[in-house]
Amino acid sequence: MRIDVLGAVRALRDDGGPIDLGGPRHREVLARLVAAEGRMVTTDTLVDDLWTDPPARAVGALRTFVAALRRALEPDRPPRTPPRVLVTEGPGYALRLPREDVDVHRFQDALALARRDPGAVGGLDAALASWRGPAYADVPASPWARRERALLEERRLEAVELRAGILLDRGEGADLAAELGAHVAEHPWREPAWGLLARALYRAGRRADALDTLRRARAMLVGRLGLDPGTGLQRLETDILNGSAPLEGSGLVWSGPGVRLGPRTTVDLARTLALAGGDALVRSRRERLAAVRAAERTGDPRLTARVIGAYDVPALWSRADDPEQSRAVVEAAERTLAALGPDGPAELRARLLATIAVESRSADLSGPDLERARRAARGAEELARDLADPALLAFALNGVFLQTFARPGLAPARDAIGAEILDLATRHGLPNFAVLGHLVRLQCASALGDLDAAASHAGAAERLAATTEAPLVPVLTGWLRARVAAEHSTRPGGPSAAAAAEQYRASEDALRTAGMPGLHRGLFPLALLGLRLLHDRPAPADPRLDWGPYRPWALPLVLLAQDRVEEARTALVASPEPAHDHLQEAMWCLTARAAVRLGERGIAARAAAALREARAEHAGAACGMLTLGPVARYLAEATACAGAG
Repeated sequence: MRIDVLGAVRALRDDGGPIDLGGPRHREVLARLVAAEGRMVTTDTLVDDLWTDPPARAVGALRTFVAALRRALEPDRPPRTPPRVLVTEGPGYALRLPREDVDVHRFQDALALARRDPGAVGGLDAALASWRGPAYADVPASPWARRERALLEERRLEAVELRAGILLDRGEGADLAAELGAHVAEHPWREPAWGLLARALYRAGRRADALDTLRRARAMLVGRLGLDPGTGLQRLETDILNGSAPLEGSGLVWSGPGVRLGPRTTVDLARTLALAGGDALVRSRRERLAAVRAAERTGDPRLTARVIGAYDVPALWSRADDPEQSRAVVEAAERTLAALGPDGPAELRARLLATIAVESRSADLSGPDLERARRAARGAEELARDLADPALLAFALNGVFLQTFARPGLAPARDAIGAEILDLATRHGLPNFAVLGHLVRLQCASALGDLDAAASHAGAAERLAATTEAPLVPVLTGWLRARVAAEHSTRPGGPSAAAAAEQYRASEDALRTAGMPGLHRGLFPLALLGLRLLHDRPAPADPRLDWGPYRPWALPLVLLAQDRVEEARTALVASPEPAHDHLQEAMWCLTARAAVRLGERGIAARAAAALREARAEHAGAACGMLTLGPVARYLAEATACAGAG
């Protein structure tokens, strides 16, 4: 079965035959769940999205629609057998289908892949061909549908232009002129499209038409918008006039509309953008991978090594923001390292090894991959020390830091690494790594409960950030202040728990747009849970909270807060071993607390064994952003439970 929403909403059987979905409301319920991309949508949200003024029996009507959809989507499901496609989850519903079985998800995945890898343009061709009209075409114009339509239309236009740019850069695309002419006629305000059309015409040998296109673009931009064309269009016009516009774009990387930069220049730009955060950080990662791909296509491993190793942007968090991109960079670095061989230049090998260590975030790895990343970190450090290159050593130590989460209780070891990074950066004028050193030491001081030292490092990092234009730093230090408020809320004369929660909420608002989903997702609910545990209150059970990667360990306590004891026991038994990351002590403490509450002695003993080396630390505080309180408290409870006879 597959579901299509790029046009009218429809479902098709494996043989291509249509599935009768019912009336407009039925299709809208299905469409809304498609838009959620597999996430649960609460009953309340569905009711609000379906009706501007919900009727008295709206929830009952919604259940009727869901039941009918289930019969349509799984007609052969035996009675009393749980549904597998449209499932009930918590207080709402979710659609469980592979992404390749939903056209909009295939399109989004193909676009994301083509952004990272121009060689995947064929998949983008197929995804664009799947559009049959406006997305969710037969769904009423409710706010959620309008938002999704506008977002997807913008992505469709981006995909059209990305595909054309990739083909033209490859020396192809002479037959794109008609398609791009129609695109420009329909969307004349999209400046990049004019440049693409001019390039396609020039590629087809129509130099005069290409120049006329650029002049029409200028007239439209000045006449309608009062804007001169950007430098990209101006440069293209000059090149065509002089007959110097290249017919092929081999080895070139796009870093923006109409801009053509080589891989080394592109990665330098990406490195600068990364420090700005937000959309610039997201773009930086995309541009960096594009530069690496372009460098690899040259077949020059030394050039590729320099491009990969030039992105020495300090990294603080043990979970990747874009794991697929990180894996792609690591794989490229490993291929390049093999091509250089053991006798290749030591500086290039050290940068490649440091890149592998930094991009191989420990939260995303296990087993052999984790050990390979740790070996890369040690190898980079050894080479950098032999070369006596301070900047390279700081980069290598960043990788060592990110691989120092092998077990709970390693805050003192990480603090020593942070101190060396800070000393190197201060003595040799490396301000971005000085910021990193202060933030690493802030995290470690927080983990060890030294809030005065943490605050001192926060202030120093903020002062440096003001001169290095690093706007992400105040976002992180704002979370430290919320973490301090949470701990002080347990003391006489301290802020109230409600005031601490508000500080967490303000910090969450600042982090949401910082371009760091690996850090952001699940952090706010975990902070609220920590605050409640500090005050011996039950876990927050608000279904709107997105627990992100921390859900398996929070879920038993959330279920216990709802008196769903056996479900909590099942969730506890099913919870995996925590990832090797900043929050592993917190996850083990949540496991310990749930095991104690449920009398699960074996699990309590396992948690106690894991936490023993971290007894002097504060749970969750290794991130410098939240706290669940002293590990010793949870360790004592788990030890007592495990030993109870």
